[in-house]
Amino acid sequence: MTNTKDLIMKLKEVREEKGLSYNDIMDLMEKNGDYLAKSTLSRVFADGSEEMSFRYEETIRPIAKALLDIETIEDTDNMDVRAMKSLLKYKIERIEELEKQIEQLQTALDKEKIKYHEKLEEERERFNRSIDFLKEQVAYKDKRMDLLLNSVQEKDLLHKEMLNKLLMCAACEKANVERNKK
Repeated sequence: MTNTKDLIMKLKEVREEKGLSYNDIMDLMEKNGDYLAKSTLSRVFADGSEEMSFRYEETIRPIAKALLDIETIEDTDNMDVRAMKSLLKYKIERIEELEKQIEQLQTALDKEKIKYHEKLEEERERFNRSIDFLKEQVAYKDKRMDLLLNSVQEKDLLHKEMLNKLLMCAACEKANVERNKK
């Protein structure tokens, strides 16, 4: 945070020294291929802005790049400035590499998530088909058991009727009467 605070103060000093307007700074940034809204630029250079929080890559770096020429090593720079610019350039390149790597990893992760979800959906469909098949089989078996139960009950009823008829027949009744006499 202190470094950002110092950098914003340095940017304000350079702007004052060079007498640059917001439009001049925007032109310098445009030459570098950067763009910031004029309102953002005015917030960075406003009184007390060094106490505010700004994104380095999106806000501070384009302004510093335009005003301080921090990414170009010149012959007039002393050894310390060259070393700092080289280090800064390396860090910027490394940040860009890491951002690309993050993007690639995020893309790979998204692809893996899609594959996983597709596989999960296939498994879910397979299990649902299996469950549907088993439900059909249970329903079929229940139907057959009901038919069998009805058949057994009908047979029992017929058996009972036949037994009653047999026991009630005239010859049986006659034999029962004679048996009771004895």
